[in-house]
Order: sequence, then C-alpha cells, then structure tokens
Amino acid sequence: MPALRLKCRDKVLDLSRPAIMGIVNLTPDSFSDGGQLYAGSRLSQSKTLVAIEKMLKDGADIIDIGGESTRPGAAEVSEQRELDRVLPILELIVSRFDTLVSVDTSTAAVMREATAKGAHLINDVRGLRGDGALDAAAQSGLPVCLMHMQNQPQTMQLEPVYQDVVAEVLTFLAGRKQACIEAGIAADQIIFDPGFGFGKTLTHNLSLFNAIDQFIASGQPVLVGVSRKAMIGQMLGTERSSQRLIGSVTMAVLAAQRGAAILRVHDVLETKQAIDIWQAITVKEQD
Repeated sequence: MPALRLKCRDKVLDLSRPAIMGIVNLTPDSFSDGGQLYAGSRLSQSKTLVAIEKMLKDGADIIDIGGESTRPGAAEVSEQRELDRVLPILELIVSRFDTLVSVDTSTAAVMREATAKGAHLINDVRGLRGDGALDAAAQSGLPVCLMHMQNQPQTMQLEPVYQDVVAEVLTFLAGRKQACIEAGIAADQIIFDPGFGFGKTLTHNLSLFNAIDQFIASGQPVLVGVSRKAMIGQMLGTERSSQRLIGSVTMAVLAAQRGAAILRVHDVLETKQAIDIWQAITVKEQD
C-alpha cells in the first residue's frame, strides 16, 4: 500500500483520506479559468489571495500554483515569465496562510527558486524530463508528483496513439520513479499521476481511470486530475467547461472510491462535500 503520510518540508500531508488540491492558475490562457485572476493584462495579487483564502475555507489541503498553461495547443512560456508569475504569489501564500503549497512546473529554475521561497511539493506534468529538472527536484528535498504526457501541450492531442495505454503509462511512470531514486529522491516521496487528458483520447482516459487500482498497486500514492477537462465534456455533450461541475465532482468521488490519494480540482467546496458524504456513508456501512 502507498504511504499514508507524505513529508513536505516541515509539514506532513495525511493521505489516510483523499487530500484535495485546489488549482490556482496564474496564467491568462488556461483552459478553464485562465485570466480570472487578472486585472487587465496584469495578474492581480489581491484577487489571487481572495481565491486562495476561499479554497482553504472550503477545505483544500493543498494549493497548487502554476505559471505555465499546459492546455492542448498552449504556447510555451519563458522561464522568466513563469518565475515572475509564480514567485511573488508563492511568497504571499507562505507568509499569510498555514497550508501546503505545490508548484506546478517543469522548469528547473522555478523548482529551485520555489524551494527557496517555501514550496512544499513539486508537481511536474513532464515527469522531470526537462533540462535540469530531475537534479533540481532531487536537490530540493521535496516530494514530487510525476505525470505522464505524450508529446508536448502544443501537439499532445493530435491523434494520440497507444498499443496498450495502461501498460505504457505504468511503464513510463515506473521508469521515471527509477530515475528519481537514482537521483536521490526517496521512493516514499514520489506521487504518480496518469495524466488524464494529456495526449489521450476519451477512450484512453477511461481505460486509465478504470485502472487506477493498477497504479496504486505500484506502491505510490496516485493523484487524479480530471476537473472540468474535455473528457467530461465529451461524456456530457458540452464544450463549455463551466457546465462540467457535476461531472467533475462525480469523477472525483469515483476516483476516491478507487483509492486515489490526491484529487486536483477547481471546485473545492463541492468536491469536499461530496467526499464527506461518501466517507460518512462508508463509515456507517462499516459500523
């Protein structure tokens, strides 16, 4: 069984129940909420702090901040722009809130600077394959979340192909885990993310979702991030991300039932309430 407690600097993340990771995109172009924290062309620190405070009150266990959009077709972001978006907000969160902060980045410099500013976890959609990323993550001493993505955001949804998507993603993550261990990252500091929507069709995504137990059997905690994604829109027949709330919450509960340790979501309150109801019923059944 995966570890139920994750050491995050001076804090411990309890994974004996599903942890809720609130998404804070510091970008103008993310697929669901891009630009919502901006005032004109500038990222608003006051709007961002209000949004984070609400997530924490609603029950978020982790705040995940990112300065690069990785939606399908997203343009690359310079290292300096990513630093300029992430570091000031990270400093504000650490100084004002008693919470775990995850930094969603594939950039070695952002990993190093975020570690120095007090980040608690590195969340990399590219599985620490970028230049210097593996070394930066190892030197940080922080837990890492390794995600699978076929190709890059600009091309990942252009006819993704697999012979066996579950086997291939498991093999990829096992290889990245081994690379992490060889770099000095302890096995009990590694989280797996199958990468729903990152170079996958709806069929691929559903195959991975139904195989969550296989990822858990690998021995690593599993993060599931399906919130508001196109896969939900495809199942519901809607292209509007704002109409994917019920689908997102439903899939979060199903992921938790399958053993997911961390749920990465936009809608913290609704997800927390749904998980609370599921757990209350589960406890009652056990009694």
